[in-house]
Amino acid sequence: MILPISNYNLTFRSNKEEKNNDPYEHDTLLKNNFATRTRIGLEQFTKAFTVYPARGLKGSKNSNFYEFLTMGTVPYVIGSITLMSIFNSAAKHFAAFDKTKSLKLGNKMALGVIFYALMKSISKSFVNVPVKMATGIDTELPYAKVNYLLPESEDDKDLTSTEYHKVGESVDFTRWDLLYKTGKGEILNERYDKIAKKNGLGSNLNDSDQDVKPIYKEVLVKSKLAKSISSYLWAATGVALAFQKPWENYFRVATLKFWKGKEFTHSLKVFGQSFVDSAKELYRGTPGSFSVFERHSGKLMIGAALASTVIGVLNTVHLTKKPAKATADNVFDKSKESVVG
Repeated sequence: MILPISNYNLTFRSNKEEKNNDPYEHDTLLKNNFATRTRIGLEQFTKAFTVYPARGLKGSKNSNFYEFLTMGTVPYVIGSITLMSIFNSAAKHFAAFDKTKSLKLGNKMALGVIFYALMKSISKSFVNVPVKMATGIDTELPYAKVNYLLPESEDDKDLTSTEYHKVGESVDFTRWDLLYKTGKGEILNERYDKIAKKNGLGSNLNDSDQDVKPIYKEVLVKSKLAKSISSYLWAATGVALAFQKPWENYFRVATLKFWKGKEFTHSLKVFGQSFVDSAKELYRGTPGSFSVFERHSGKLMIGAALASTVIGVLNTVHLTKKPAKATADNVFDKSKESVVG
């Protein structure tokens, strides 16, 4: 077994220095669940509009590429809000008939922006969940990375910042060390043992980590490709769904005033029914249409998204990097002489 090299961060602290309030003292593996993903998303979203721009604008030497990428949320949100309001904001200047048409299109565009973002995000689970079930490998497993910041003034002591990454974010630099269990009483290779057993490599392996790593890398590469293709097709399907006529029933009663119980509840019911009716219309095509494209474009869109997901998953779980099982029969060639010392 090749043991992992743990990350040790050596810091020297004087008695006058205050303890850092960061929740993590070192790089920490996190659970991949809804609560964790929501917390990470909210923290990244907040810092993208506050901490990271401020740090970059003042020319901080601690501003880095991770913060730059995280701030990509800012133009995305601003652009989305602009697209959502472009027709609705100008509707007040139109005549009554034109105003009605403008609001219908504006509301559908707003819903399309929301569905695009939701479907693009949710569709990654369409690949990750079945792949994890089949191989035991979670390609979206998150971890918190602790960065020790450079002091920018004499009062700065032992400052840290937290970044959120995925264990398999980089195929070439996968964080293997975080997959080992190093706690007291824990089995070091427990995670690797489970993956090895799940993929038919057997149990009680001496070096399950070394046997699993080629498989893990193959799954990462294939799943990244599958998610890249399918997520955009599902996002496009979400936009197409938002432009179906049944949504107009929802827009007539839509309200976000949750304190008005009956109205808000009725709005949610109409939303659900409009969603179902719009999905049916997308699949069946525009009623009474003589165009072959209009009748079957929805089916093609849904079919392409579904096919890309299924093919992507099947390709990902079809492993070619499995190491051959080492047994007495395939290690020793019985046809040749051997010497026992």
